[in-house]
Amino acid sequence: MAETRVEVLKPFEVDLSFATPRITLLTILFFLLTVVGLGTGVYALIKGHHHVYNVFREMPWGLLIAGYIYFAIMSTGLCILSFLGHLFGGTSLLPLSNRSLFLSIAAIISGFAIIGLELENPWRMYWMMITPNLTSNIMWMGALYGLCVAFMILEFALIIAKKYKIAFALGLLGALSEIAANTNLGAVFALIAARPFWYGSQLPIYFIASALMTGAAALIVFNYIAYEVRHKPMDDQMQRATSAAGKVLLLFLVAIALATIWRFLAIFTGGSDAGKLAAMALLSGPLSFNFWFFEIALGLVAPIIILATGGLRNVHAMFLAALITLIGAFFQRYDLVIAGQIVHPFYGLFEGIPKYLHYTPSGAEILVFLGAVGLMVTAFLLGERYFAGVFEDREHH
Repeated sequence: MAETRVEVLKPFEVDLSFATPRITLLTILFFLLTVVGLGTGVYALIKGHHHVYNVFREMPWGLLIAGYIYFAIMSTGLCILSFLGHLFGGTSLLPLSNRSLFLSIAAIISGFAIIGLELENPWRMYWMMITPNLTSNIMWMGALYGLCVAFMILEFALIIAKKYKIAFALGLLGALSEIAANTNLGAVFALIAARPFWYGSQLPIYFIASALMTGAAALIVFNYIAYEVRHKPMDDQMQRATSAAGKVLLLFLVAIALATIWRFLAIFTGGSDAGKLAAMALLSGPLSFNFWFFEIALGLVAPIIILATGGLRNVHAMFLAALITLIGAFFQRYDLVIAGQIVHPFYGLFEGIPKYLHYTPSGAEILVFLGAVGLMVTAFLLGERYFAGVFEDREHH
């Protein structure tokens, strides 16, 4: 009975599975987390970042930049997977496409919330819009991500209205905008010659591989939760779709593992001394626990083993692999941001400069990041409540 009911739901018709008192309370709690977290960011704007956040002149980017990258990269992966499902309507990914599109919108808005509260003077973005610097990577990053959000929201609205041909065109533009924005985000780091750990041509491509890995993981996790909450078994199409997402996840886990190996080989065979010192911060220095436990063991090795040893045939195993991938992916973003700045540009040139700079996120930074997490989860819960009919729609463009 429950399965049939969900399939005939219309857009905006409440799915009672997500309207129970328990889920309603959970939604309210995540919404309150959003309010507290983002409210803390507003307080930081008023009080002054230097009083509330632990970033400083020599290390201006911290947890919030890592959090923004995390959500932005996730959004790109979800958008690409959604478009692939709609592009090839008969593929296994089709049943996940609409949910993936909605999650992509939620992820990028969560990322925007973080970056808006991380900027000390966010109102200057107005001047950036009316007097754009076409040679600025950061300007293009904001423009492209803003463009793709508009495309995705319009696409989702057109899917609700069943205007599939126009939605397909906007989906193509949204996916291309996301890819351009994502590679441009990688270039924001890769073109900073003063930070040798970042500098080079790898990061823009690495960010795309990371996007597909993180997007597939997020899609598996949220799709699994949607069915578990409804106490509804996945039909054959949805199981094949989940397995297809699992294969994408496994493929790009392996790709990221290989990229990580070659990145360190390149640094130690031809990199600068500062780049090698930054790499050692990950291998045996202050970031080593993050790197070996969260990035490598939890974020790469464990999910690869789970998926490669039969996990692709078990939705529970795929959920576990995807969940720990999301945790590991966050630390990949965090370690990348911090390792790139941990060595002072003037280290070795002047006395008194420490080997490694020290940074620990403040409570306010953690709250702002958790507020963005709360925003995405709240959006997911409300989306499943009001758009279940759209997510269960198996029509394509």
